[in-house]
Amino acid sequence: MKTIHLIGIGPGNPDQVTLEAVKTMNTVDVFFMLEKAGRGKDELLAVRREILERHVSHPHRVVTAPSPRRNREDPHYAGGVVAWRDERIDVIGRLIDTELEDGQTGAFLVWGDPSLYDGMIESLVLLKARDTLDFEFTVIPGITSVQALTARHRIGLNRIAETITITTGRLLEDVAAESVTNAVVMLDSRAAYHRFAETGHDVYWGAYLGTPDERLVAGPVAEVAPVIDAEIEAGRARHGWIMDTYIVRKPRTEP
Repeated sequence: MKTIHLIGIGPGNPDQVTLEAVKTMNTVDVFFMLEKAGRGKDELLAVRREILERHVSHPHRVVTAPSPRRNREDPHYAGGVVAWRDERIDVIGRLIDTELEDGQTGAFLVWGDPSLYDGMIESLVLLKARDTLDFEFTVIPGITSVQALTARHRIGLNRIAETITITTGRLLEDVAAESVTNAVVMLDSRAAYHRFAETGHDVYWGAYLGTPDERLVAGPVAEVAPVIDAEIEAGRARHGWIMDTYIVRKPRTEP
């Protein structure tokens, strides 16, 4: 029997790795790292290697493999995502099959928390359902980018007697801006926050949270949207990638 751990490592700060994650990492024989193509991949790999160097004394190997690229031009979004997911499951299965011996423990280091906008849990569930590999897996929670964002802006995630929604920029485009009270927005490549410039919403935005390159912007959307635009453009130009998230919420008029 092989064992796989999905270990949440937070948004990028090695100091935000939990004690449970450190304890688990020191039982791992092989760390698997799926690498995306393009600029910035070396930087993302370096962050994970720094976490291992700082926290892991147990003898281990690191095995990297290219992650399949999703066809973002596919007009059928759901079908394209499923096809990409299945390709990635094939890669994960080959890694577990060929790089891990029976009785050994492997791990994938997951940005933030494995349960929040990451497909590794689903991938391992579907891989087990194929019944071609003998393995078990566990999930070690991590600090999410949402937690890091609210901490850095010194705000609560929820407010009394109000709901909180976690969504994506793509899904937010289908919702009337006036109906949104509190929303955490992730995976927004569409700059959907601009929709709230006329509704009086505030925005709390952050990128590269917990790292030396951390950037924060807060204020009325109508005033700060151009600032966020500029930060995103500068971040992509410098790093080749950006990890950002934000909260949009209606200001409260009563105490």
